[in-house]
Amino acid sequence: MMKAKIALSLISIVCFATANAQQNLPSNFFMTKLANGLEVLTIEDPSVPLTTIEIAVHNGSYTEDKEYNGLSHLYEHMFFKANKDIPSQEKFLERVNDLGISFNGTTGDERVNYFVTLSSSKLKEGMEFINSAIRFPLFLEDEMKRENPVVDGEFQRNESNPFFHLNDDMNHKLWGDLYCRKNAIGDHNIILTATPAKMNVIKDKYYHPNNSILVVGGNVKHEEVEKMAQEIYGSWKSSGFDPFQKYPIPEFEPIKTSSSFITLNDNAQVPVIQVGLHGPDTRGDIKATYAADVFSYILSQQTSKLMIDLIDSGLALNVNVGYQTCKYTGPISIFMVPNPKNVKAAIKKLEENIALWDSPTYFTDEHLINAKNLLSIDDAYSKESTSSFVHTVTYWWCSANIDYYTNYISNIQKVTREDIQKYVRDYIKGKPSITGILMAPKMQDVLGIKSIEPIRN
Repeated sequence: MMKAKIALSLISIVCFATANAQQNLPSNFFMTKLANGLEVLTIEDPSVPLTTIEIAVHNGSYTEDKEYNGLSHLYEHMFFKANKDIPSQEKFLERVNDLGISFNGTTGDERVNYFVTLSSSKLKEGMEFINSAIRFPLFLEDEMKRENPVVDGEFQRNESNPFFHLNDDMNHKLWGDLYCRKNAIGDHNIILTATPAKMNVIKDKYYHPNNSILVVGGNVKHEEVEKMAQEIYGSWKSSGFDPFQKYPIPEFEPIKTSSSFITLNDNAQVPVIQVGLHGPDTRGDIKATYAADVFSYILSQQTSKLMIDLIDSGLALNVNVGYQTCKYTGPISIFMVPNPKNVKAAIKKLEENIALWDSPTYFTDEHLINAKNLLSIDDAYSKESTSSFVHTVTYWWCSANIDYYTNYISNIQKVTREDIQKYVRDYIKGKPSITGILMAPKMQDVLGIKSIEPIRN
């Protein structure tokens, strides 16, 4: 038995070294894959005596139809409840205290992740803790009854923010019948009526080693992590199928015509305009995703034409252009808080700018260089804390792949003016869009805005 383990360990190390060379990973990244398909990434950082253990799953709202909308989020909450090795939430919390664990999880469009941070001297206990929760949840009915209102309470807190309603109305328009696939927080009634049977449906579809990644970051050695991963997670059986071939994600229908809407909310203090478009994704146009990020950072600079024309002129209090990188149709969003006295003038000036976004002279070489430098600084800053950094890594693993992230800055540096022009022409200029405005009812009366025309782009 001992000889077999040593042989297996040597095989794992060879596999890891090959993967490391192929993927051109940073020197402190060590990647391997177990025979069951579980990817294991170790990020060595001896700066503090802590370890963060995170497991991420290709799951989230993009896997949900209307009947399940919000249940990936509920599943995330149930992860931190009873399992085969810890029979109740009370015992779960006792174990958390015994190990000195800080824990949490998040649910998004394309990722659900779970993570614990604890002393690096308790690495094995932490690995076993995550293993029990990910593989052997019990979904006790009484625990679910207590947790359903907790998850729904998060929903209600979001609803107290007027911007939530603007964004929710926008998402209904942007995604149509597939709105649920971009609605990570979910549906009230679906959450409140969830059952253990539905939790097990999600588990059987997506919670498999070949659909997951285990990331261990901190004061650890990759050889030890890989050995423990094999010992603890090696018996986790592969699904034997690709979940995304067996349960394919439907493609989002392109926006056919531009349209507009008004969101009225009593809590709105100022008018807010949002413009939404369908952008690129990492399956079909990776190059454009880099261009999108660089262009957003160009526009955010105080000396950009957009800022001068709208903020410095006093036409708007705030303006922001963003893009969310996704594997399935990343949204492009333009937010503007116009000066209430100059709403129409601000919209007109925004339209004038959009019309020039593909002009070769719209931004300077200095703006382009600064945008790349700002992105590089943000990336470096995100790596200061490994316990936070691992969340960034798993996001990119889910929405693209590890290579996309580890080569991100080098690819950002390659973005040219022509790449940005192509991105604007392919996804923004002249493309159908959705325009919404958020106002309080009294504000609508004062401003005399009964309707809004779609932004001309």
